[in-house]
Amino acid sequence: MSKKRILSGMRPTGKLHIGHYVGALENWVKLQDEFESFHLIADYHVLTTSLDTSDIYQNSIDMLIDWLAAGLNPVKSPMFRQSQIKQHTELNLILGMLITVNRLERNPTLKDQVRDLNIEHVIYGHLGYPVLQTADILLYKGNAVPVGDDQVPHVEISREIARKFNNHFGDVFPEPEALLTKFSRLPGLDGNAKMSKSLGNTILLSDDAETIKTKLKKAVTDPQKVRKGDPGNPEICLVYSYHKKFNPEEVKEVEAGCRSGQLGCFDCKMKCASKISNFLEPIIEKRKYYENKIDEVKNILSDGETRARKVAEATMDEVHNKMKLG
Repeated sequence: MSKKRILSGMRPTGKLHIGHYVGALENWVKLQDEFESFHLIADYHVLTTSLDTSDIYQNSIDMLIDWLAAGLNPVKSPMFRQSQIKQHTELNLILGMLITVNRLERNPTLKDQVRDLNIEHVIYGHLGYPVLQTADILLYKGNAVPVGDDQVPHVEISREIARKFNNHFGDVFPEPEALLTKFSRLPGLDGNAKMSKSLGNTILLSDDAETIKTKLKKAVTDPQKVRKGDPGNPEICLVYSYHKKFNPEEVKEVEAGCRSGQLGCFDCKMKCASKISNFLEPIIEKRKYYENKIDEVKNILSDGETRARKVAEATMDEVHNKMKLG
């Protein structure tokens, strides 16, 4: 029995942080043994928030290196740039005819982005972001899409569009399901609900031990716990949430020490920094290997694009036949 297929992707914004790992990469690495996996470098999607394309290629390479260092296997999981597979834009045009503007305007994720990014005028590309994302998924006949809670509305739009195409033209596409990531989000060092490089509140997968210590020293904690000896509330401390992920063996000890006041915030932060550094050490070592083997990285990308293009061409042949276009 053939494996089901998943499509996952990220916008290339350069080196990734531990929030990317926890929210996506860790899950992708596990899923590549269970599913036939395709991984998309969503460089066209970058244009929805910035028209500066000068760094997109280098950011794509940096992100690909992090994917490889985290454990994605290019033999199992082809990795490729959206812009290099022309069928993405062709299918996007066709699928754009199958959904109304009103439906896209009701997308709660769009409303959240307009608010969070303080967007004054919504561009066509931003409104149609879920349609291009649907084309990304359906082009590879994705049965499932690993996502966080915030992306579930996009997957639902993909299901609606796939259903409408199949009902009107004939069955081509599976209706993709959302695969929710269990540990979907890490808060930023500043207490923001989400890590973001634009906010400067991240720990990168490539950060060395001293950098991590320096960053964690500035991390916000329980404001009522001013000095060692003061009882704290770990449930509102972002450093405690990091412990739960990167130091699970000592979570109960950390919680008890925080609540009693025996564990000071500085010592807690340094303990956490050490655990994160230990966790990232093999990733950083593998990253250094690929940084010194850029030609190998480029070959992995080229091979992934060749494999993805073959699948995309076959899908569009089916689409054309069903639509009687050729």
